Amino acid sequence: MKQLGLDFFVRTAKYKYSYNFSALGRPIIQLPQDMVAMQELIWSIKPDLIIETGVARGGSLILSASALALIDYCEAVEGAETLDPLASRRRVIGIDIDIRSHNRQAIESHPLAHKITLIEGSSIDEGTVAQVRALAQGYQCVLVCLDSNHTHAHVLAELDCYAPLVSPGSYCVVFDTIVEDMPADSFPDRPWGVGDNPKTAVHAWLRDHPEFSIDHTIDDKLLLTVAPNGYLRRNA
Repeated sequence: MKQLGLDFFVRTAKYKYSYNFSALGRPIIQLPQDMVAMQELIWSIKPDLIIETGVARGGSLILSASALALIDYCEAVEGAETLDPLASRRRVIGIDIDIRSHNRQAIESHPLAHKITLIEGSSIDEGTVAQVRALAQGYQCVLVCLDSNHTHAHVLAELDCYAPLVSPGSYCVVFDTIVEDMPADSFPDRPWGVGDNPKTAVHAWLRDHPEFSIDHTIDDKLLLTVAPNGYLRRNA
């Protein structure tokens, strides 16, 4: 079944199948299966901070922000408290080397913009990392999603920068590890490909970081995912 899922992805990738979807009005370049997996993780973990590298059109940020907003709402209802959605500290940090003006405008005008902080700059630049670490101060439960430049070196550097911020029991999700499993000629105009991609970075990084492990139950459940071996759980 996993092979069928991979075959489906390879055959539909040239038609940009993953570009068909949106999250609360913003385009999201993602498979529906991974969108569901992320909302399941967010609901289970209930993070107060989500850090995402790679903004694109903003759909992933909006999806994450909406899940956090629903957690706020449910906690308010369960606690019989007065609901003030603007008072919650839960938020999403989105990092991208180039946030195009029309995408920024659309994100910042969205009703969930109050839950989103945008940072423009390379995700592995020292200044960017320092800014994110400063913003992360005081948060108790942090989830990280890496989905920017997909070369081995860049993802490895992102893991070094952001995985330490992940809370025990939470996850660092590395997207597009599927590149390693695709035909070698799938990305002729990209600097990544078979042997140089997020999955090779994940496997190299995990050798020195036993506090993280691949959650294979997510791969086994999804069958079709852009992040095989990419759902990394922090165990300690």
